[in-house]
Amino acid sequence: MPAAVRGGPRVEAKPRAKAPLKFAGRSRGKASRAGARTPRGGHGPSPKLIAAGTAAVLALALGVVLATGHRAERLSVAGRQALDGRFAAAGFRLRAVRIEGASPAATADIVKVAGLYKDEPLLGLDLDRLKQKVETVGWVKQARVVRLLPDTLVISVVQRRQLAVWQHDGKTLVIDDHGQPILEADPASFASLPLVVGYGAAQAAPQILPMLAQRPRLMARVDALVRVDDRRWDLRLKDGALIQLPAVGQEDALMQLEQLEDRSRVLELGFERIDLRNPDLVAVRPREPAPPGRPEPAGA
Repeated sequence: MPAAVRGGPRVEAKPRAKAPLKFAGRSRGKASRAGARTPRGGHGPSPKLIAAGTAAVLALALGVVLATGHRAERLSVAGRQALDGRFAAAGFRLRAVRIEGASPAATADIVKVAGLYKDEPLLGLDLDRLKQKVETVGWVKQARVVRLLPDTLVISVVQRRQLAVWQHDGKTLVIDDHGQPILEADPASFASLPLVVGYGAAQAAPQILPMLAQRPRLMARVDALVRVDDRRWDLRLKDGALIQLPAVGQEDALMQLEQLEDRSRVLELGFERIDLRNPDLVAVRPREPAPPGRPEPAGA
């Protein structure tokens, strides 16, 4: 068997302006219910003036679009940029990002892929596109992005659950509860997860591991689950013993093992191999006794 490879906070993003954009992480927390705040006084026109100017720009853009036809897309972009500029002048600029529901390691990867900068027009951000970018991070199962006016963006995520460490073909990866690799996860940081080995082990792990989790005495003795011919499992124990499971009827086989343990305490006494592949016959090969040590020479 191949050797096993084992193993919020506030961070700063890339600033475009002089001061860095602040990221506040809240580890696996719920989204805040903080309401919108009005922009600080003395930093731009009032919201009423902004609304009036916005309506005027929209009306002008609509009239020009109706008159020009083929230039509608370019005019639409120009109109959005004008609106962004008006709201940015009123103080609606990105100053902080709050990331919720992510572990510290996941937060760092989310910050990197988000690519946000200080003083970007907050209302000009494409939230759907940002959500899609965040969901490309391997840690993230689902993401939600919302604005908190006047200057904060909230990225709330649901993380994928780490199930096991998968070792195959010279590579070691962390997999989730659907057997999919989490490429950003460092296997050395997840030494407490079960180790599954071999071709097809990642895809089959979500079926076998819950069965073993219901048997903590057995699970505590397992060193690795080895996938054999992508059909069945061998359980390699920490003392070197082997338990061979069948390709089908794994739950029944584990129940047979429990009955054997109740009768003879086979797990405690030790064995070389238990073959559970035949449902009608449980074969146990006892461990060979250790050879007696040689007597030390006199005077040693």
